[in-house]
Amino acid sequence: MILPQLLWRFVHHRDDPEFYRMQAVDAIAWIEESGIPVGPGIRVLDLGCGHGVFGGELLRRGCTVTFADEQNHLLPEFRSCPFLSVNLDKDSLDRLGHYDLVICSNVLEHLSQPESFLSRANQLLSPGGRFYLSWTNWLSPWGGHEFSPWHYLGPRIGPAIHDLLGKSRFHQPGTNLFVTSIGAILRHLDRQTPLTITRRAPRYYPEFWFLLHLPILREFLSWNCALLLKSRVDSQPKPQSQTLPR
Repeated sequence: MILPQLLWRFVHHRDDPEFYRMQAVDAIAWIEESGIPVGPGIRVLDLGCGHGVFGGELLRRGCTVTFADEQNHLLPEFRSCPFLSVNLDKDSLDRLGHYDLVICSNVLEHLSQPESFLSRANQLLSPGGRFYLSWTNWLSPWGGHEFSPWHYLGPRIGPAIHDLLGKSRFHQPGTNLFVTSIGAILRHLDRQTPLTITRRAPRYYPEFWFLLHLPILREFLSWNCALLLKSRVDSQPKPQSQTLPR
């Protein structure tokens, strides 16, 4: 469980690069525990990469990493790496290429059309590829990001109270932060997308994976939902060859 270390780091250093590197290292360990290779020869897309900390950790492990986001905010150490500009709400994903592993970390709650994105995300996977998805749902303790816990009063009243306290904030509900539900996303993936879930857990305490199987409670008890996805095509049995009569 990495949550206590993350809370300590955030209190003392806020969200510095090391704060995100700790998350990346822990998430990569979870991916590897799932039997997914992470190392040389693995093509990775860090989608919605931000400063590139997650993809950078995969670079250190020998992966070939491409970064993608709407704007290039990569740390200087990653500026020489391949970067693709993309708006995940509006742009086609076809031109981004195909990868063995796609990382989409803490991005979904910032999309106005997350379900539409997930319906197209399989286009990024090579045969046998995996998609790592994690996000902060609205009813989690950090659902309002910097104006938490006031978000529990709603996307309008919560930020307004935060502003009355004289504190600055970057996230604006309905503009760059959207209400998401773990249950709604799981149902969408189960029924309406070419992707299927192979593993699920609260990201910062995966030992309590069973929480994601508890409707309603999971919305409040999961600080961040982590999923491993693969294409449904990979799950379908291949047709057996038949010998034609002579």
